[in-house]
Amino acid sequence: MDPDRLHAYRAKRDAARTPEPVPEAAPETAPEAKPRTRRGRKPIFVVQEHRATALHWDFRLERDGVLVSWALPKGVPTDPKRNHRAVHTEDHPVEYADFTGRIPAGEYGAGTVATYDRGTYVVEKWTDDEVKVELTGERLSGHYTLFRTGGSDWMIHREKGQDPDFAAVPDDLRPMLAIPGTAPAGAGWACEFKWDGIRALCRVEGGRARLRSRNGNDLSETYPELKALAKTVSSAQLLLDGEIIALDEDGKVSFGALQTRFGTSGSEAARLSRTNPASYLVFDLLHLDGRSTLDLPYKDRRELLESLELSGPHWQTPPSFPDTPVADVLEAARAAGLEGVVAKRLDSTYQPGTRSPAWRKVKLTESQSAVIGGFTPLKSQGAATGRAARGSQIGALLLGVPDEAGRLRYVGKVGSGFTEQDRRVLLEALSELAVAESPFATAVDAVDARVATWVEPVVVAEVTFGEWTSKGRLRHPVFKGIRTDKDAAEVVRES
Repeated sequence: MDPDRLHAYRAKRDAARTPEPVPEAAPETAPEAKPRTRRGRKPIFVVQEHRATALHWDFRLERDGVLVSWALPKGVPTDPKRNHRAVHTEDHPVEYADFTGRIPAGEYGAGTVATYDRGTYVVEKWTDDEVKVELTGERLSGHYTLFRTGGSDWMIHREKGQDPDFAAVPDDLRPMLAIPGTAPAGAGWACEFKWDGIRALCRVEGGRARLRSRNGNDLSETYPELKALAKTVSSAQLLLDGEIIALDEDGKVSFGALQTRFGTSGSEAARLSRTNPASYLVFDLLHLDGRSTLDLPYKDRRELLESLELSGPHWQTPPSFPDTPVADVLEAARAAGLEGVVAKRLDSTYQPGTRSPAWRKVKLTESQSAVIGGFTPLKSQGAATGRAARGSQIGALLLGVPDEAGRLRYVGKVGSGFTEQDRRVLLEALSELAVAESPFATAVDAVDARVATWVEPVVVAEVTFGEWTSKGRLRHPVFKGIRTDKDAAEVVRES
């Protein structure tokens, strides 16, 4: 064994150019005189987050006077079912355990180094091909095994059954929903702004982010500008809840501005991410480094979320206003041109897939999701056959809302708010869903029924409107866009 364990480390670094500790080489000594950990003190471990060319985590174990080191591209595994790759690197000086800061550009490992976790460990087995240790740190604790797969390539494994609080990040979790209502009175509530976008859960693991809509669709390739969020967090594993939004030409949040992004991928999504960028507004934390936070009260989840300091060019944690009069927050929402607010009980746990009275949305503008059950042509292009002529444009959408029994009840038609492109795209999409019979359980106005093209009730539209009439119809509805994030079965009357 080379008595100078740090020879490779020194060869890659210039002490005059990097702030990293670069101890001078000691006089040559016999191998049996190499330094060892002092008796009576457990050796230390440190995991450092290294934002170099690619984000990775450096896993270091104090051994024989140096830090034996591995680079983990996906971080330390939290799930015993998922091993992570570990690349054995040069030994580092023990002083490196205290190093944080920036390695200058042009130097080996250029980038920033921060401490992810630190503590002590106990050796259970140490050979040239396998290392078993028990860690005791602030974030990491328990038994881990590193095993060689060939050359400098290793894997790191978290042992099973050692942590009763461990929970894997669920893949099928659905977001918690608010009920429509009036402003709650009294203390014990926090208010957040209501955003006019699409709900999405973001899973961050191993330096990668994956976005899913409320109905489980993968949105990661549609919004490539949001993937970089994973490169900015200090945690190896997160599950976030938030809203994807876009701004209009006046700089206001607009659901319509988001419409062009729906269903895109590849080069088209990349182009739109530059010309019509989206942002992710994060308002809840559901999982953190192998721990579910679902059973924590909202107040505690918000504190954990804010401690992450998520802030970047396309993501932000918007404010929460605990124990603030709802009227004051509503007025601020009105001034910003927002839809309203969502009031959340400070003691409420997160209830996946549930529409809970612990969360209440208080709207400034009436809006409603509705299922499209048919459409009529523009009057000038109506066909005597009672169907839209081929190549014609959509004049109005016939809308319904499912009742408690799942029957689609007709709530009116919307014929304004469309762009010419909207009419063309809707005609193409809805024509493929044409059916022979009306999907509505209640009557559609006869004049519209005569010229309607009925469609399979699977597409959801979003409209604003003045009020509900006594007959359960939408008064003066205006089309806002299509809700690709909602399934038809999820639609309920909002007020």
